[in-house]
Amino acid sequence: RFFAERMVPFSFPLSKCALWDPIPMGDVIGSHIAYYRNPKLSMTEKTLRLAYRHAKQNEKKLFSCFLLGTLAVDEDGENVMLAIDRFDPGREV
Repeated sequence: RFFAERMVPFSFPLSKCALWDPIPMGDVIGSHIAYYRNPKLSMTEKTLRLAYRHAKQNEKKLFSCFLLGTLAVDEDGENVMLAIDRFDPGREV
């Protein structure tokens, strides 16, 4: 399904040297990973338990962390698989 109201534009981090011209060209188009594909998410139990434990031990209601993994598209381009296999609590600073 296509949910235009939930989509937000993406941007790249600032850098001192640009590899392309940042001026927009052409019409605006929407890009959504699930528009033409069947997304699947896979997460190891260890990663999920670490994230859960960290969330319970954290005194703040909101905290930031990183979930690291790989994104793969099958040969016919129909399925997208996101495999999350690492949890990184990040740093406060």
